[in-house]
Amino acid sequence: MIAIIKYNGGNVISVQNALKRLDTNSIVTDDFDLIKNADKVIFPGVGEASSTMKLLRDKGLDKLIPTLQQPVLGICLGMQLMCGSNEEGNTEGMGIFDIKVKKFPPEDLVPHMGWNTLSQCQSPVFSGIESEDDLYFVHSYYCELSEYTTSVCNYILPFSASLQKNNFYATQFHPEKSGRVGNEILNNFLKL
Repeated sequence: MIAIIKYNGGNVISVQNALKRLDTNSIVTDDFDLIKNADKVIFPGVGEASSTMKLLRDKGLDKLIPTLQQPVLGICLGMQLMCGSNEEGNTEGMGIFDIKVKKFPPEDLVPHMGWNTLSQCQSPVFSGIESEDDLYFVHSYYCELSEYTTSVCNYILPFSASLQKNNFYATQFHPEKSGRVGNEILNNFLKL
């Protein structure tokens, strides 16, 4: 069973529909036991960092998520909240990835919205993905490059399009909205 973390935000229905297209059952839950015992966990994200972290703290999910042992996938804001700090709302994250999330400089249109390619892909979730394949992004803040970076996207500046540390995987792009390529990435995650 795949647990999708419920916290009153986060593009949950799109993620659940993407899993259905892959013939995979999932449950949207904030129940600690269901999350801890799931085969995989997905932490989706759409929203504002400080208010979302408050919701996670109120439910104790900010303490649970970093302790999970199974493969965990953070998406977009989910990825950003797995980091140490976020300039949006001066928010302290969960610190799984000890890096900063910064606001794009206003040198081009912000948010970064639309299709873009990746480079330097180095994760099992990218098996079968080509460097020319497009993925869908929508974000105004970015994760800096670090030792955890497993792919890079360039919009205004190079940033981490994905991260990995141990059993924690994260993508700034939305695989659930990225068509065939996104489905392949989700399928690769499900096979971990």
